[in-house]
Amino acid sequence: MITVQKTAELTGHSNPIFTLALSQKPGILFSGGNDKGVVEWSLKTNNFIKVMFPVPASVYAIYCPEGFPLMFTGLRTGDVAVFDFLQQKVITILKHHTKPVFDIKSVSSKKELLVASEDGTVSIWNMDTLQLLHTINVSNDTVRCISITPNVKQAAFGCRDNQIKIYDVEDYTLVKTLHGHTMAVFSLQYSPAGDYLVSGSRDAQVKIWDSISYNQIQNTPAHLFAVNSIAFHPTQPYFATASMDKSIKLWGSDDFKLYKVISREKGYPGHVLSINKLVWNGNDLISVSDDKKIIVWNVQFG
Repeated sequence: MITVQKTAELTGHSNPIFTLALSQKPGILFSGGNDKGVVEWSLKTNNFIKVMFPVPASVYAIYCPEGFPLMFTGLRTGDVAVFDFLQQKVITILKHHTKPVFDIKSVSSKKELLVASEDGTVSIWNMDTLQLLHTINVSNDTVRCISITPNVKQAAFGCRDNQIKIYDVEDYTLVKTLHGHTMAVFSLQYSPAGDYLVSGSRDAQVKIWDSISYNQIQNTPAHLFAVNSIAFHPTQPYFATASMDKSIKLWGSDDFKLYKVISREKGYPGHVLSINKLVWNGNDLISVSDDKKIIVWNVQFG
């Protein structure tokens, strides 16, 4: 029996919120969207702390890599702002892409940063020197999302042309192209064990792919509209999906069954517009939305 309770609502954004990320420091959350600034929140007191720094355009991606005192912020302009927590300032702007940056991840074993853009490429940066190393031409259209296998061997890129491209992160060669979605792929997440990949699309479907053969294991008509975010619980065998249909759904990560729907229709005081991103902080599931709100949901697994 899964029980869900709304424990906090963080307000202060005056425009839609597109992304959020936990800090490397426990109890701190960052959010960004159309507000021209990255906001810091306390998850211990559920209060606004400060605007970290102003930005000249909408924020589409925030990434805080383990082991580095840095926050990378992907902007609609194509720039990536690099904020140093020790110096408490933006130390440089990674200038390469001229179209929006939608996702940022890192290959920890190689100390390389991956930046996905609307220009169809993924740029690779050295995380020590913050210099550009390579550019991968992944798609003729937007690369929307990135997921990297837990063993840091492969990276999956979700594209607007409905395809998922799997690359070897050792030499960034293409391993496989996955076909199945009928609209743009908006979200990707490898399972914590790395045995499968979950993809969510504008076609409202959630697909499960075996991560060895990359055969499709399952397709679920998961939502009414686009699946914007997928997040695995850090310890429990569940993952959550969030959608433009204003709902969050909890699925079993071993049986792929639906266990809970968090929405206003189900009686929860939830979001009233598209839910754009999810992150787990222990048993707290945090969601952000076009409705300018951040909601903290406490999820208990019976």
